[in-house]
Amino acid sequence: MITLAIAGKPNCGKSTFFRAATLAQAEIANYPFTTIDANHGVAYVRTTCPCQEMCVPCENCRDGVRFIPVGLIDVAGLVPEAHLGRGLGNQFLDNLRQADAILQIVDASGGTDAEGNPIDVGSRDPVKDIEFLQYEMSMWMYGILSRNWAKLVRQAQSKDFSLAAAIAEVFAGLGITYEHIRDATEAVGIELRTAGEEDLIRFCHELMTISKPMLIVGNKADLAPEECLEPLRKHDVVFTSAAGELAIRMAAEGNFVRYLPGDRSFTENPEANLSAAQRAGLAKVAEFMQKFDGTGVQKALDGAVFNLLDRIVVFPVEDEHKLTDGKGRVLPDAFLMKRGSTSRDLAYQVHTDIGEGFLYAIDAKTGMRIKDTQELKNGDIIKIVSVRK
Repeated sequence: MITLAIAGKPNCGKSTFFRAATLAQAEIANYPFTTIDANHGVAYVRTTCPCQEMCVPCENCRDGVRFIPVGLIDVAGLVPEAHLGRGLGNQFLDNLRQADAILQIVDASGGTDAEGNPIDVGSRDPVKDIEFLQYEMSMWMYGILSRNWAKLVRQAQSKDFSLAAAIAEVFAGLGITYEHIRDATEAVGIELRTAGEEDLIRFCHELMTISKPMLIVGNKADLAPEECLEPLRKHDVVFTSAAGELAIRMAAEGNFVRYLPGDRSFTENPEANLSAAQRAGLAKVAEFMQKFDGTGVQKALDGAVFNLLDRIVVFPVEDEHKLTDGKGRVLPDAFLMKRGSTSRDLAYQVHTDIGEGFLYAIDAKTGMRIKDTQELKNGDIIKIVSVRK
């Protein structure tokens, strides 16, 4: 399962975002370090289910909308000099090891200082929080590398020693590969064997960017003055109201409103017995959604998976005519695949044995056999033919 991490300074709304995305319990409070131990939950990315296009009944979507699970981690807040162990920095950074991508939550309202303490709304430039997290993560990675650097340089004197491969091994616990090391080295244009401290810091920043891609989420946008929102727009920020999303999700759970995560609006249940205060609160959320095209929470999750990680959705089936699995369930599975994946890659993702016994695949939409080198497309429905089951 793909795993996303929610990162940022304390008190910027990370735990609210986590609850809104997962409906899992997480303590929410208006002071720093509410989250001490990482919260783990399951969120969902949204896509179109092909059942309506293919005119088949499906019990795995809601009105043609399919939700696919991804892991979500809400980690402790990060403060300046976290890479030196300040605050809960080491614990925070260690929790990012298992993340495929990071949702950096920024207080778009400018209502918290660098430490996460409440200040007057608009008092802090939220752009500073973007820069500081990237710096802390880069320096954390540099700290790991520098502690091993002298030994690596000595080993690199051997002609057959691959310094890039050795660095990849140092960072293996972070999910960093040799290809990440190679790409980061080329991007900054350095020779690793002769690199100095400044070059290595630039290298670690690029390595962080490549291996842990980030999506900037401007939370508390419903409270933000325009002078805080405007500079954030230059950073491709997804503006959100996690508190608004949580309110609607809870109202939908109680059958007070009709709403699917990612919808641009919601409708009140005519039979709902809402108080005046509840209606006023939902009206404010509706106003935000109209202005920002939704609450932004689902948009952030989808953006991280489909844009940052460049995933597509593929539906494997056993019966290409009825679009069912062996138990007769229609379109039971939806896999998130890397763009560029082939039907053989899909076979291995379904099960290693099926991949090893792969013969060919059939595109259920066209009924045509497809080559094992042909790239899959988003929304494909594929039958795998294998000598193993």
